[in-house]
Amino acid sequence: MKKILITNDDGINSDGIARLAEAAGKYGEVWVVAPESQRSAASHSISLSHSVEAWKADFPVRGVRAFACDGMPADCVRIGVLNIVPGGPDHVFSGINHGYNLASDIQYSATAGAAFEAAFQKIHTIAFSESASGDHEVTDRYLDEIIAELLVKPLGTNQIWNVNFPGCGLAECRGILRGRTVSTDVFYQDHYTETELPDGRIRYTVEGVRRWEASQGTDLKAILDNCVSIGIATNIS
Repeated sequence: MKKILITNDDGINSDGIARLAEAAGKYGEVWVVAPESQRSAASHSISLSHSVEAWKADFPVRGVRAFACDGMPADCVRIGVLNIVPGGPDHVFSGINHGYNLASDIQYSATAGAAFEAAFQKIHTIAFSESASGDHEVTDRYLDEIIAELLVKPLGTNQIWNVNFPGCGLAECRGILRGRTVSTDVFYQDHYTETELPDGRIRYTVEGVRRWEASQGTDLKAILDNCVSIGIATNIS
């Protein structure tokens, strides 16, 4: 039986990782190694100056061997692949992330960072993300179908499958678009607000305005058009 390692950046207690583990159980033996708490926007960072710890954790899906870790998502993949899963996994799933991972934002994503770590370890990997709206209708409709499809589709060196589900209702979803490229358009136009503190320091708080335009054929355009986006992302760093 194939072994599937699952991680995320929202933490082991997130709803998304439980839903992904439930779906993955149909396709193999499921292991979870995930951060103990939120680690979003950590990208591909790993812990080098200090050790990381992992421990068996309660998990809501029957039959899943689950471990929480105090490191980063990429750390979870590394110790999962190299130490925890006997013989290493055949596949790695990352997600389901609470919020999209596409366009320029993918460089910050620890969901993608963990997936790229698995690709670096030469393991077939799929990253899954969905809208932060809380509407799971489209994800629930297509998740199983997409897992079955992508598990048997090969990837090149340092490549991952990157899947994003729109936050619309199922009736508004316009289906699946495959072969989407990673958009070079900006998803959020960021800026910082400044607050002067009593001690003279300045506090900078990031804020973002969502962009509603994207180039044809891209992951961002697919999501803006209420489609599921499937594409290959390549780590070139």
